[in-house]
Amino acid sequence: MRRRLAPAALLLPLALLLTACGGNASAGTDTDGKGSLTLNVGDQKGGSEAILRAAGELDNLDYKIKWSTFSSGPPLLEAVNAKAVDIGGVGNTPPVFAAGAASKITVVAAWHGTSKGDAVLVPNDSKLTDPAQLKGKSIAVAQGSSANYQLVASLKKAGLGLADVKVKYLQPADALAAFTSGKVDAWAVWDPYTSQILQAKQGRVLPTGDGVTNGLTFQVAAPGALKDKKKAEAIKDYLERLRRAYKWVYSHEPEWAKVWAKETGLPEDVALAAVKRTYTTRVAVAVDRQLIASEQEIADTFTSLKLIPRKVDFGNFVDTRFNGELPASTSASRPSED
Repeated sequence: MRRRLAPAALLLPLALLLTACGGNASAGTDTDGKGSLTLNVGDQKGGSEAILRAAGELDNLDYKIKWSTFSSGPPLLEAVNAKAVDIGGVGNTPPVFAAGAASKITVVAAWHGTSKGDAVLVPNDSKLTDPAQLKGKSIAVAQGSSANYQLVASLKKAGLGLADVKVKYLQPADALAAFTSGKVDAWAVWDPYTSQILQAKQGRVLPTGDGVTNGLTFQVAAPGALKDKKKAEAIKDYLERLRRAYKWVYSHEPEWAKVWAKETGLPEDVALAAVKRTYTTRVAVAVDRQLIASEQEIADTFTSLKLIPRKVDFGNFVDTRFNGELPASTSASRPSED
């Protein structure tokens, strides 16, 4: 008989594994390969390394990979800026904040998917039934995260602004604790946290980011690594492997969910729900003018809110050399399974 875990026990593993570390990274495993070149890759728990390994895309490498695991996008990009990481994956908003801080970062690859995993959650017993009712309420969100913009966009759609709510800038683990203990009225967050709360029946969705945010995720590289011919070749190969790995998920949802559950400590049903909601809609797209314009809108929004100290020209922070034959960022559709 399957034991029914208490809500607190169900929530604990992910809170511990994904707790924000204020810019610190934990050393991950090293991936052996041929040659003397080492590509330093920034990752998040259950992220690129896990999906590449599950899809068999870490075999027959002509270079080695040294993995460093970060709790979220902003500290990962701090490491890219500091040249401690050559490349790493983040959501749609961390590069905007990094650009606003004049960090040395370059977006080199993108994926487009649904934003249904990005949501503003409220407790099951909350009286809130419409986003417009968030006025005057306290909302937890990680500053500089994709959820930060999703909150801004969702409030705008409801006719509200950040000044109309009480924003509590909390990293995920602290926000989770505040949400489940009733210390905040709502929580703006992303998958797998969204799936975790819903599967544990600890909350429900008010709005999602679907239709209000661009659904983009990125691989971001250090300019110095891109100037190094051998590292640039390794980055090209790495991106091709990562694109194949994401495509592999489309026809292997249960297999990927099991790996993700093991990597993060999530229950398998939570992992599978998050995979279906978020991963299987993610398609590799070109870093193009439409993408730049979409990110520019995010940058301009945060500049107007004075959360970014200066005007950002997002086009100065991209490199299109790895686009290949990818579809445009605004016209991507799920590819056929093969």
